[in-house]
Amino acid sequence: MKQKVILITGASSGIGFEAARLLSEKGHRVYGAARRVDLMEPLSFFGIVPLKMDVTDDRSMKEGIEQILQKEGRIDVLVNNAGYGYFGAVETVAMEEARRQVEVNLFGLAQLCQLVIPSMRKQHSGRIVNISSVAGRMAVGFGGWYNVTKYSVEAISDAMRMELKSFGIDVVLIEPGPIKTDWGLIAARNLRESTQGTAYMDEAGKLADFMQWSYTSNYLSKPDVVAKAICRAALSRCPKVRYVVGFGARSMVLFHSLLPPRCWDWMMSKSSWMKPSQNA
Repeated sequence: MKQKVILITGASSGIGFEAARLLSEKGHRVYGAARRVDLMEPLSFFGIVPLKMDVTDDRSMKEGIEQILQKEGRIDVLVNNAGYGYFGAVETVAMEEARRQVEVNLFGLAQLCQLVIPSMRKQHSGRIVNISSVAGRMAVGFGGWYNVTKYSVEAISDAMRMELKSFGIDVVLIEPGPIKTDWGLIAARNLRESTQGTAYMDEAGKLADFMQWSYTSNYLSKPDVVAKAICRAALSRCPKVRYVVGFGARSMVLFHSLLPPRCWDWMMSKSSWMKPSQNA
């Protein structure tokens, strides 16, 4: 396989770190981007080039893309992995925080696509891999703003796939279920913070307890499961449009498609039935 030049955002930890490592081990030229370059020092051991980039800073993204193009002459694959989840009731999440989540998870992704598409179109080839989530296929209580961003990633990816096909550029979605990373612990902490002292505090606290337990349990899939799916999406000659991966992800998508909406709502409201004391 011809060596590809690959840019992965959010490469300092978790899924992005594992994906960068796997792609580099397969012989590709990988640039790992994140806000903190120091956290990516271990990636240098695998031959990955650390790149300082903030997906909320237009200048940072432009300089990063220009640096790669000047050195390599092309970008074959863009993996938009940077993102985070701030959970809370729609009413209680500050609009500033809601906007920041949309800025990181959606607008940063879209801006990077705008920056790499011209060079991909010129070479008449390219692959954009967007990390969405099963949360882009179904909403959950207290995850509304996160759902907004991931539903949007689904929509913009579908639109780009149709728009870019004639230029030889493909767009692929990765839809992980819950994955054992710090993401869930941070989301649980944010959920408590955003609902503290509000009418939602008790119910949100139950969900936060469940998230805290599940993301420290051995039930969830490890990041390398998603990293392997990213490799398939980035390197396959004819990739799938969507890769649904991780523990329970396919079941969640199936149940959501089959159940009446109020049955789904009820099932989600009872997700905290699984108590740590009963399952640890």
